[in-house]
Amino acid sequence: MRGRDQEFAEFFSARFDGARRIAFAMCGSWSDAEEIAQSAFVKVYARWAKIRIETVDAYLRTVLTRVFLDTKRRGRGREQVVAELPETVAPPDAGPAERLALRAALMAVPPGQRAVLVLRFVADLSIEQVAETLGCTTGTVKSQTARGLATLRAAYPNDVEARGV
Repeated sequence: MRGRDQEFAEFFSARFDGARRIAFAMCGSWSDAEEIAQSAFVKVYARWAKIRIETVDAYLRTVLTRVFLDTKRRGRGREQVVAELPETVAPPDAGPAERLALRAALMAVPPGQRAVLVLRFVADLSIEQVAETLGCTTGTVKSQTARGLATLRAAYPNDVEARGV
């Protein structure tokens, strides 16, 4: 039992930040992303003895995506009042106005399509890997990618000057 826990602790330490970033790209909130990532790791830990090491990353992505989609299906759009605002982290390669505009546009994409876009372009998975993660066909991934990109393009301003960047 001790070796199993140590093995999972190492896996968790190595993968948590990446899983949280993917969850953030899907949900747009660092606190929700942390909760989604934690829930995914709890589910992975419960099945840790049965998961093959060579497929553990794919399994984690599948669980992470399903936890995100489950929260959207249940309509868990809740707000928590806090005394201090949490610290936010943003990618360093884009200006603040550009990041906010892109995040707002991504949140305009329906959750299922958003999950496909994040898995394809943030997690850099192939169409086949996304289909396996979501448990759907490659055709569904392609159509959801096309629809999601169309929605994203419509919601994201094309004119850089209009955004003040």
